[in-house]
Amino acid sequence: MRERWTEAEAVEEQERLRHQVVAVGPTGFEPATATGLDVHYTEKALVAAVCTIDLKTGELTESATCTGPETFPYIPGLFAFRELPLLLRALDKLTTAPEVLVCDGQGLAHPRRFGLACHAGVLTGIPSLGVGKNALGEFSAPGPLRGDWSPLIDAEETVGRALRTQPNVKPVFVSIGHLMDLDTATDLVLTLTPRYRLPETTRQADQLSRR
Repeated sequence: MRERWTEAEAVEEQERLRHQVVAVGPTGFEPATATGLDVHYTEKALVAAVCTIDLKTGELTESATCTGPETFPYIPGLFAFRELPLLLRALDKLTTAPEVLVCDGQGLAHPRRFGLACHAGVLTGIPSLGVGKNALGEFSAPGPLRGDWSPLIDAEETVGRALRTQPNVKPVFVSIGHLMDLDTATDLVLTLTPRYRLPETTRQADQLSRR
């Protein structure tokens, strides 16, 4: 993925690639690990971090970072062009290929149905999903228990789920990226949130990028 785009080129690229999204997982998809992606912004640079978590133990098994200048401005709906070039370089530093990507952001829950998680999955060919802190769309509050969820709706289309990962805590917003279905994405997020609201993949990547 190149680093320099105009806004018009970026929108055109999303429109070109969004038809490649596959909303079903690979046959026999049973990942043992999940890799989280996050970017921290400083005054002078962006720091991309990727962290791989063992799904059974919750332990960090590998991580990598990549630092570089900001090459694309802040434009809502086009965060992938700001963050993904560095994230891809960080992923390339891992010695073990990721089995599934967990992005700190949106996937299908996007105005053009092609958020960061979709873009990352299509470019890498790795199953992916997005976990957003804020909703893109409308939803009814899910039940108060861990695992309760409600549909996330945008333009009368279900684009994800509002998922309660901890009892009586604000939900997160799960949407598929690529080679993923919503039930599997939901199950993975619950596996990655045994103690906290946000997935351990996101927490570890956020902490690493800040360090």
